[in-house]
Amino acid sequence: MIPQPTAQQALPDQTFTLESDATIGLDDAAARAIADQLAVQLRRSTGFALPIQEGTGTIALSTKGAESLGAEGYELRADASGVVVTAATAEGLFRGVTTLRQLLPAKADADTTQDGPWEIAGTTISDAPRYSYRGVMLDVTRHFFTVDQVKHFIDLVSRYKINQLHLHLSDDQGWRIQVDSWPRLTEYGGSLQVGGGAGGSYTKDDYAEIVRYAGEHYMTVVPEIDTPGHTNAALASYPELNKGDVAPELYTETEVGFSSLAIDKDVTYEFLDEVFREVAEQTPGDLLHLGGDEAHSTEHGEYLTFVAKATELVVKNGKRVMGWHEVADGTLPAGSVVQYWGTEDPKAQVLAQRAVEQGATLVLSPANRSYLDMKYHAETPLGLDWAGLVSVEQSYSWNPATLIPNVPADAIAGVEAPLWTETLDDLAKVEFMVFPRLPGIAELGWSSEEALDWETYQERLAEEAPRWEVLGVNFYRAPEIDWR
Repeated sequence: MIPQPTAQQALPDQTFTLESDATIGLDDAAARAIADQLAVQLRRSTGFALPIQEGTGTIALSTKGAESLGAEGYELRADASGVVVTAATAEGLFRGVTTLRQLLPAKADADTTQDGPWEIAGTTISDAPRYSYRGVMLDVTRHFFTVDQVKHFIDLVSRYKINQLHLHLSDDQGWRIQVDSWPRLTEYGGSLQVGGGAGGSYTKDDYAEIVRYAGEHYMTVVPEIDTPGHTNAALASYPELNKGDVAPELYTETEVGFSSLAIDKDVTYEFLDEVFREVAEQTPGDLLHLGGDEAHSTEHGEYLTFVAKATELVVKNGKRVMGWHEVADGTLPAGSVVQYWGTEDPKAQVLAQRAVEQGATLVLSPANRSYLDMKYHAETPLGLDWAGLVSVEQSYSWNPATLIPNVPADAIAGVEAPLWTETLDDLAKVEFMVFPRLPGIAELGWSSEEALDWETYQERLAEEAPRWEVLGVNFYRAPEIDWR
C-alpha cells in the first residue's frame, strides 16, 4: 500500500472474499456518499449488486470509533467474516475506504466487469497522517485544462490520500478564473496559452464544479493568484495596472521574471481586493495563495510594500495567506503558510526560517525533489531541468523534518508536489510526469518517519503497475523499479 499505514498486522488464515451476495452497511447518513462511491466502482468491476443498507454489512462503514486517530485517521479490519472500516469522521472513513480499494485486486478498478476472485488477505490497520497538509499543484495557466480533465486528475491523485489541490490560476501566459468586476482578465487575458494556441478559463460554475468534485474526494482547493510578478496576462488585459499605463502584448513563451504590477498605484490594490474577494467567495477552504515568487522586475523595497498590502487584503477577505517563500522577506500576518520551493540553497532556507520566526508554518516543495515537471533523466522527452534531474528515488529520499536547518518539527504543515505545465499540453503527458513520483511525495506527507525506506518502497511502488494499467494511466516505467 501507498502511503504505508501507521500500523498494520496480518491475520493468518483469515482471507476475506467478496461474494455476489455482499452488502455495504453504514451507521451514519454522513457515510452515504462514501458508500455510494465504493459501490458504484465495485458494481462496475465485479458485476455484483452490492446494496447499501443501514447497520451492518459484508463491508461495514462506521463513524462510531477511532476518535484518538483524529479527523483523517481510521481503523480497518479484514477477515473471513467481512471488512469493517471505522473512523471518527466521514473524512477519516474516506481515507479508510481508499485503503480498502488498494487492498482489493487491481482489476477492482476496471470500468468493465471482470472475473474474480475478489480477495483480501486478513489484516488489521490503524492509520493516521503525519502531516495535515498533503498537496499537489496543477498549473492550468501555461496550458489550460478543462473541468473534466481536472476531475480526472483528482480521481488519480486522491488515491494516495492527497488532501489539497493547489490550482495555479494566473500567470504571464493566461488568466483562468472568471472575475466579474474585471471581465477582460478571462475574455482577453485567458485567450491564449504557451505556444500561442487557444487558451481557456473557468466560469464561476466551472470553478464551483471543481471545488465540489474535489470536496467529494476530501480535497480542499487552494486557489493561487500569482502576484506581483507572473502577471503579464492581467497587465495585457488592463493598461492601468501597468506602471506606464501601457498594456503589453499577450505572452505565450516560458521565460519568467519580467512582469510586475504597478506597486505605487491605488488601482493595483483595488484590483487585488476585488479579485481576492470574488475568488474567496467561491472557495470554501481557508487559504488563498498570492504567489510572490520570481518578482525580479519589482524593486525590492516596493516588493516589501506590496507584500504588506496584498497580505492585508487576503485577510480582509476572510482567508489565511499562503505564498511562495519569497513573501517571508516581508511582514506576514498571523496564520500564514509559506511554501518553500528552494533547492536546499542557503538564501531560500533563510527565508523559510524567517517565515517560521514570524509564526508562519511551512509547506515543503523543494524543486529538486518534489517538482513533478522536472525531467527524470537527461533524455526525458518532457519537462524541464533547471532544478536538476529528479529520479523516482530522488523524489522520495528526503525527510521533511530535516530538510531546512533550525526549523522545529511543529512548524512543518506538510508537503506539496507542484506540476508546472510549460511542456505539458495534454493529460497523457501530465500522467507521465506525475506517476510514479507523486505517490512517494504522498507517502512523505502521510506515513510516519520510521516507515520511510526506499528499499521497501520500491517493492510497494512496483505493485502499482497493474492498477495503473487497469486505469489506463500513462506512467513512466522508471528503470530503478522492478515493475510487476
